[in-house]
Order: sequence, then structure tokens, then C-alpha cells
Amino acid sequence: MTINGAGASFPYPLLSTMTFEYNKIKPNIRFNYQSIGSGGGIRQHSEKTVDFGASDAPLTDAQSKAAPNTVHIPITIGSVALTYNMPSMKKGLKMTGPIIADIFLGKISKWNDPTIKNLNPDLQLPEKDILVVHRSDGSGTTFVWTGYLSIVSSEWKDKVGQGTAVQWPTGLGSAGNEGVAGLVRGTEYTIGYVELAYALQNNMAYAFIQNKQGKFIEPTLNSTRSAASSAAVTLPKGDQSWTSVNLLNAQGEDTYPIASFSYLVVHKELSILPTMNKARAQALVDFIWWATHEGQSYAPRLQYVPLPQAVVSVNEQTIKSITYNGQPLRT
Repeated sequence: MTINGAGASFPYPLLSTMTFEYNKIKPNIRFNYQSIGSGGGIRQHSEKTVDFGASDAPLTDAQSKAAPNTVHIPITIGSVALTYNMPSMKKGLKMTGPIIADIFLGKISKWNDPTIKNLNPDLQLPEKDILVVHRSDGSGTTFVWTGYLSIVSSEWKDKVGQGTAVQWPTGLGSAGNEGVAGLVRGTEYTIGYVELAYALQNNMAYAFIQNKQGKFIEPTLNSTRSAASSAAVTLPKGDQSWTSVNLLNAQGEDTYPIASFSYLVVHKELSILPTMNKARAQALVDFIWWATHEGQSYAPRLQYVPLPQAVVSVNEQTIKSITYNGQPLRT
């Protein structure tokens, strides 16, 4: 039996590990997850061509109307890193939100711009053009990134705004976190944004970003966990709107400012899927329950934050609400 999913590249390293480990437990269950970006995942979910979708951006009102009775199931919490490629320069370049926004607006175009030099007086910054790299596909990572830039820069908010796909003022596009990581890693003087696991797996340099308390914070498991502590607030039910859920620029001395949930999106009544049967529906729900419980143990080594208990409790009620022909699959 093969369970098909598609969507966000943000959680792909974790989902890949989870499905590999689950197959050891249930050798008759295989997984085919296509890392095509959140926009593609939501589209395939809406078109009922996959058993589940994955997205770092919750469904908009319009998307929810196109896929009624969709439930959101947070699967993990991760962070987005600002990566760069300058010869012999390691991680730790200090950056502020407004400076990052101005780079992605095309207003700051040189690595030795005074605003960057003032933050990094000990570094020899080259007089080279900054080559911006961004996502070319509909992307939840872009939704998170542009959401952060909209918080820290009124000009970004007014001119570009937040979205899974935006009109980029400058730069080169590449598909997936994999594509952006590859382009930055292979091209000198570039700057881009990727989920932290991709930066670490590819041995990329990344910036320490100033948080709300004025501290320059490295993206790590602990600094992302600090942002995740704000997730303990009241969350919506799984079948309600999640558009207002936000971990960006959270309070806390040690909080990294660009963190996000990543979600699985699933039809609440699985019999509406043309390829679904009772056994597949049961297998899907059993896997999601495992992934939100035992499967969370695989998150830390990939620099994702295991779900807080408050989030797990919401997920439990959501998973118990999923049915096949009106019958719950988990009680």
C-alpha cells in the first residue's frame, strides 16, 4: 500500500526520515511524498490527487472554499535561515530585519554597504554586488520569510507584502528549499533563505539575526524552541482557520525571530478522495497519529522542534475527527 503526499519542502528532511522509520514498523506501508512546494501541495490536495498535502502556510479563505472541510495538523516547527556565500566567510554575519528587507528590495546592493559594515566592524566585507536568491515556486517558506519582512519593514509590507508567491523586486529564482540552497552554495556573493535543516545539511554559512529584544540570535534548535513556546497559546481547532497563527518575531531574550509551524492538510472526510478506501484511510490516520507522537523523536537531530504538548493535544482532537464514510478512524 502506497500513501501519496505532496507539498512543502520546508519539512521534507523530517517527513523523509519519519516515513523511512515508519516503514520499518509497518513494512506493508510505503510513502511517496513529492517535495514540490506548499503551493503545489495545497493545489494537489484541493484537486484530490494526493492522500495528504503539506504546507507551511495555512490555507487562505479562498483555498479553504476550494477544499472545504480541510483540517490543519501541525507536524513540526522549524526556522528559516538567511544563508550567504562569501569566500572564506563562515556563519555569524550579523543582520537586522530592516537591512534584510532592504537587500531583498534591491536598495542595498553591495556587501560592503555601510549599514552592514556598521553591524560587522570586525569583518572584511567585499566590494561586490549582492546577488539575491529567492523561491520561484509557490512556497510556504516564502510565506514565512515575506511575513517576517512585512513585520520588520513597512516598505516591504506596502510594496511586496506576504504570500507564498510574490513579485520579487530583485534576484534570481529557484524551486524548492533544495534549489535555493544549491544556487547559493554554488554561486559566490549570493544571499538567500532556506529552512535551517537545508543550511546545515549543505554546510552553508548563515546569519545571526537581531530579535525583538535587540539580540543577534543564531538559528538553532534551542532558539527555535524559544519561539515555539509562544505556540502554547490557544490554538484554533483543526477544522477552523489557522491564518492568524504566527510564531514570527516572538518575544524572548533567546528567541530566533523567523520560526514557523509546518502543517499536514487532510480532508476531514476521506471517502471524497477518488483513490481512497477504508484500509488506506486507516493507514493514513495511523501514520499521522504516530508522526505527531512517537515520530517527533526524530525532529531534534534535524534541527526541528518537537511539537509542544499543547499542540499535540489539539492534533489529537483533530485526528479523531477524521472519518471514512462518516466513521471515525481513531477513537
